[in-house]
Amino acid sequence: MENSKALRSWLDEMNLPHPLVIAGPCSAETEGQVLEIAHQLKDTDVNYYRAGIWKPRTRPGNFEGVGALGLGWLKKVKEETGLKTCTEVANATHVKLAIENDVDLLWIGARSSVSPFIMQELADALEGTDKIVLVKNPVNPDLALWLGGIERLYSKGIKKLGAIHRGFSTYEKSKYRNVPEWQLAVEFQDRFPDLPLICDPSHITGKRDMIFDVSQTALDLNFDGLMIETHTDPDNAWSDAAQQVTPKRLVQIMEDLRIRKRTETDKSYRASLENCRAQINMIDDQLINLLGKRMKVSDQIGELKKENNVAVLQSRRWNEILGNMILEGEERGLSEEFVLRMFKAIHQESINHQERIING
Repeated sequence: MENSKALRSWLDEMNLPHPLVIAGPCSAETEGQVLEIAHQLKDTDVNYYRAGIWKPRTRPGNFEGVGALGLGWLKKVKEETGLKTCTEVANATHVKLAIENDVDLLWIGARSSVSPFIMQELADALEGTDKIVLVKNPVNPDLALWLGGIERLYSKGIKKLGAIHRGFSTYEKSKYRNVPEWQLAVEFQDRFPDLPLICDPSHITGKRDMIFDVSQTALDLNFDGLMIETHTDPDNAWSDAAQQVTPKRLVQIMEDLRIRKRTETDKSYRASLENCRAQINMIDDQLINLLGKRMKVSDQIGELKKENNVAVLQSRRWNEILGNMILEGEERGLSEEFVLRMFKAIHQESINHQERIING
């Protein structure tokens, strides 16, 4: 995208003293619920009030949103509280109705951004709009697909663009609902530093008690804002109950977050240091996950050795691994001493796992 600096102008024009905050319920359920939440958020740092009007569900029969009826409720939110409004759109009809009802910001969800056909339909429907349009990452970790969807919108003359990082689906067991894959977000920022990037910790975590930590990581990685699902009675929400927080909790989260002001001084030592530390935290988390996977494979080897009455220690195999890793480490600037210490520790843990299985 050429001249991408124009993409940040809508955010810069807001001149916010804090990161952009988008908050509100996962789903608009009733008019009373929508208005009650909005009134509790109107005197906070919330900049846009979100509510899902159309809800894409994995299986039919679940609550799929109130539909166009809810757009009138969002109009009342704006009239009564002054909050700007936003909702998700997934097809050309959604776009038409949302614009007709003066919704201020539209976002495109992960189930839509995964399909170039859907993204092209939405780009055609949004052509030339002055509304802000944010694109969530696709459900699978494909940076090119994410950027491709944004480029389709940009080619249609939509300049108030941004992206939402909501994590990625995985079949592997994880503490997250959608694994953040922070390295993809970092690469996204490196390639398009002028494209505003918002974090959706609600969908990344799937659990309200993890939202603060993920929000802090996002801010440490220089995200421009947060989208946090908020409900006055989250336990009884009609969708995604576990990941919604109360307005009171949202205010507390915003007060507790360490937020760096975007000034020239913040671009120097401390800002760079915090960014590096956040990346190290991300990589350390990946290392722990990989080591856990490695030990699971060691457990499988232990079972095989037990079934076949084979000794735990296989010196020839171990020496091959060590020699290869020393060479690999040298190519990456790691000393032989460090590689030896690290892999000896990993090897010992692997032996411990296998001995427990064989002798258990």
